[in-house]
Amino acid sequence: MDEHGEIRVLVADDDPNVHQMLSPYCKREGYKMFNAYDGLQTLRQARDANPDMIILDIVMPGKDGLEVCREIRKTSNVPIIMLSARDEEFDRLLGLEMGADDYVTKPFSPREVVARVKTVLRRVHEKRETSESGGARIVIDNLDVDVGSYIIRLDGEVIPCTPREIDIVWTLANSPGMVFSRENLLKNIWGYDFSGGTRAVDSHIKRIRAKLCKEGNKWGISTVWGVGYRFEKNGDI
Repeated sequence: MDEHGEIRVLVADDDPNVHQMLSPYCKREGYKMFNAYDGLQTLRQARDANPDMIILDIVMPGKDGLEVCREIRKTSNVPIIMLSARDEEFDRLLGLEMGADDYVTKPFSPREVVARVKTVLRRVHEKRETSESGGARIVIDNLDVDVGSYIIRLDGEVIPCTPREIDIVWTLANSPGMVFSRENLLKNIWGYDFSGGTRAVDSHIKRIRAKLCKEGNKWGISTVWGVGYRFEKNGDI
């Protein structure tokens, strides 16, 4: 958000028609829209414009969207919605593996894209408000989850995680021992029917484990086969 309180949305796509389609809808919502047409320009805009949201096409010249997403994730947890003309589960899951928060297939309705932007931004805002009231931080052993600031620390070190990953960790850690089905996590975290299906949850859990779960932790995220996942700590592991 800039000094005038405007939400900054970076739209990265080599097709000018996509920018033209989304522009009036972003304007109607009061978003300040930035444009990028190739991978390198997207990385520059992501650094210089400091966007609150990135809408990122997979197929772009220079660097493709997957590469760009991976680069951004090294330094930022800004929400990213990926666009693709290919409606293949492999592509959706690969985008999530690179750190995207959501995935929309072309051709798309600009209303749908903006609705998803609003949903993600609303969750971020709600978490920040909760954090300010002191209710959105969990510390368990070496794990410190500050969902309001969207920061996770492990052994005092900040671990780069996406907003979705942080939401999942917070949801599970906030109710240790409770089993969450994949469908329940989709509803709680995404807040709508996600085109990636329940495999999206598995993909996020895989990344969370790779980043946070290590030998010596007094907590863990276990799989309840055929059901979902739960957070376990101390002697419950």
